[in-house]
Parts: sequence; C-alpha cells; structure tokens
Amino acid sequence: MDRLNLLDVVPAEASAALLEFVRQENLPSYRANQVLRRLWQVPAAGFGEMAELPAQLRARFTEIFALPRLEVGARERSVDGTEKFLFILADGQGIESVAIPDRGRLTLCISSQAGCALQCSFCATGAMGFQRNLSAWEIAGQVRELLLLDPPIPVSNIVFMGMGEPFMNWKAVSTALTILNDPDGLGIGARHITVSTVGVLPGIVALAERPEQFRLAISVHAPNDELRRHLMPINTKYPLRDLIAAAKAFSRRVTFEYVMLGGVNDSDAHAWQLASLAKECRAFVNLIPLHPGGAGNFTPASAERIRGFSRAIRERGVQVAVRKSRGKDIAAACGQLRVERLGRRSPVRSDQHGDVQVA
Repeated sequence: MDRLNLLDVVPAEASAALLEFVRQENLPSYRANQVLRRLWQVPAAGFGEMAELPAQLRARFTEIFALPRLEVGARERSVDGTEKFLFILADGQGIESVAIPDRGRLTLCISSQAGCALQCSFCATGAMGFQRNLSAWEIAGQVRELLLLDPPIPVSNIVFMGMGEPFMNWKAVSTALTILNDPDGLGIGARHITVSTVGVLPGIVALAERPEQFRLAISVHAPNDELRRHLMPINTKYPLRDLIAAAKAFSRRVTFEYVMLGGVNDSDAHAWQLASLAKECRAFVNLIPLHPGGAGNFTPASAERIRGFSRAIRERGVQVAVRKSRGKDIAAACGQLRVERLGRRSPVRSDQHGDVQVA
C-alpha cells in the first residue's frame, strides 16, 4: 500500500487524514494534532524523532504515512552572509535555494521546477533546459529543510525566484503557497511571499483569484516587444501589451524585475520606455545587476549606468530601487551550483504551456 505523503497536501487535508487514522486506531484526537504540528510548525525529520509519541505509535504512523526529505547536496556561504543550498531529489535531480539575510529578516529564494523550458537568453537555469516540475512538498520542503538544520534557519520571506517558472507548475505551486501561508503550515504571511513570473498570463489570473495577499513580480527585462522577444521567447505568446493589462487588473501592486545588461537594455531611452510601462499599471521597478555566471555573452551594466538608468526612471515619477548584488563569491546565479556539482544533463522535451493549470 502506498503511504500518504503528509507533506504533499495542504494542512487541512493532512489533518483530516490524521484524524481519520487515529479514529480507526481508537486513539485520542490530540495524537493527530501532535503529528500535524510536527509537519511544518516545529518540523521533525521523521516520525521516529517525534518523542511526544509512544515508540509503538511512531512505528505505526511510519507504516501508514510518509515524511520524505530533500537531501542537502551542497551548502555554500558567502562573505556577505548569503547561503546557497543544492538539494538533491529522490530521482537524482537537483534544485537550488538561496537564503539572504538582510536587516533582521531572512528571505529564501526557492525553486518551483528542476530546470526551465523558457530559455531566457541571460539565465543560467534556462540554459540547462527543462527537467521536470517539482511537487508541492519539494517546493515547500526547501523551507522545511532549513528549519531542520542545526542550528535551524528560520525564514521570514519567500520569493519564487529560483529555478523554474512558477506558473508553468501552477497546481503544485498553488498547494505550496497554501502550505507556506497556512497557520498550520509554515505560517508565513501572504504579503511576505512573492511569486515571480516571466509573464505567463493564465498564472497571473490564477494568483489574482486567490483570496490571500500574495505579491506578484513580473520579469520584464526589456521595455519593448522587439528586444523582449530577443531576450525572452515567451514574449511571442504573451506580449507586453497583454502583460501590462494583466498587471493593471491585478488587485495588488506589482513589481517589475529588470536585469541590467550592459549595452543591451540599459540606455536612457530604455529607461523612459520602462517608466512609461510602469506608470501605466502603477508598478514598482526593481533593477537587478546582472550576476556573473549567467548565460550568454552578456556583460553587467556599470554601476554608473545603473545609477543613471534609475535616475531617469525616478524623474518620471516611478518608484525604483536597485537590488543589492549578493553571493558573488558562491556562484549564486541561479543554476550555477547545480551544473557545478551535477554536470549538464540533456533537457526533457516539454510543452511549455501544458502545465499551466488554472483553477
């Protein structure tokens, strides 16, 4: 009999399964609550580590339910405090997470896919191609594993900006969002959870339909369709005019992510175009210095050019910030550590839009 993976369902479903089990076993209902608490709130490595349960009951839970783990394949720490983790999955695939401390909070950048099918020309993950979607527990489990470290690393903020396009794996991502936010899950406030997309419109609609105040970031990276098609093939299917319309319809303020590519998308004319798009949908602009180790033959825009670009946007009445570059000494460009440790693998053919499952 297949064991139910209690980490791959939302907490309400896990609770219902546990309550049904203790009822069948003629156990008090508080036993179900004890286990539920150890899934995410105070996670246990396995049932054997739940000392609050009698040893015989721990063994019985192990027979019926599964609590799988992600294996830490590598852990690297930057001089600036940033830590990068390579997690090995059961099938040998690898995914990356990056923990970024900043002024009393810790943001974890998590992955939603192993690899990515969208082939943005400046992205190391895109260069490796698509391998597979992650399940909900593999997504939320990246946070869980940090809590299981000794000492644990508590996470205050989540950004879906690691490997993969979250809206190409919406069914699992939606479940993971509930686990991350639910008080019986990891209990992270919705406004502290950001989903970043290259602009998969059905996913933006699906996120907007959820009642929680999850945040949305859109990877723009070029302020006109011609350049964006060159940098991001997805723009052919979802052009900027449709993307801006979706951002205007989104009920919360949207952030535009914009990686600064020297001599490619960093002119004052580009800044003016970007400011115009942002004003149209009241977006906040986040400029990102290109991380060494990204794909392609791109060079980072200079610090002086980034300042000028930022100033040109601000002068047009748009709020803008420049993201601090972190983890340069630990190959923190997404995808680098996986390739370093696991080598390159042949990508899997994927219908790029077949996994967008909109409720």
